[in-house]
Amino acid sequence: MPRPGTAAETYVAYGMTQKLFEVCSSQADYSIPQLSQKGAQVPKTEAGEDLGVGEGWWYEDLGLIPTFSTWSQVTFLHMYLLTVRLRALPSYESLQTYSRHLIDHFSHNAEHRMDVLHGLTSRAIRNKFLKDLFIQWRGVLAAYDEGLVKGDAVLGAAVWRNLWKASHTGPHGEDMDWTKVARVVAYMRRVISELSQINEADLILHIGPRPGGKPGIFGYSELDQQLVDGKR
Repeated sequence: MPRPGTAAETYVAYGMTQKLFEVCSSQADYSIPQLSQKGAQVPKTEAGEDLGVGEGWWYEDLGLIPTFSTWSQVTFLHMYLLTVRLRALPSYESLQTYSRHLIDHFSHNAEHRMDVLHGLTSRAIRNKFLKDLFIQWRGVLAAYDEGLVKGDAVLGAAVWRNLWKASHTGPHGEDMDWTKVARVVAYMRRVISELSQINEADLILHIGPRPGGKPGIFGYSELDQQLVDGKR
């Protein structure tokens, strides 16, 4: 790794965080099929959000709704997990450099989605949303940090507020399944533990899917369910 505070570190950090962000963003990615269908109306959630189509365990197993807000919160969660690991960088200046580039990549991607997927062509409106998202990111950092320190109940409450919007019901009106929150907490604990064993220069080699289709550190693992079931 380049020396902290040098131009070389800035260039390396920019490129590395771009790749790291792409893996974070892909975890709960979604599409809006109606955009390619002439005259088709984009369906809305009860809250008025554009409803997309997504795959993967965040949507299929946990039952989250494929929307911009879900994507942003799941992406934030993974950015947070990386931030915890990056706090072990040799200097605070390096942490600041990597953290700044990571949130910059998020902002650029989020603005692109607002424009291309959701028709927010006004830069002023997009900028307002981006400011709100940055405030949310600061809240995510504080809430998950508190949860890591105070225990799984506090961390689970933060997950519930951010991913399930503090709702006591699921997307189809069913009672909230709290084991899903527990699975996310177990997931976060496992990922943080596994990331701590990886050199920062090698993170991109381990967090995403590996050759042969093997899952990376990010993504569903049977270990998470076993932790919830108390089998480990």
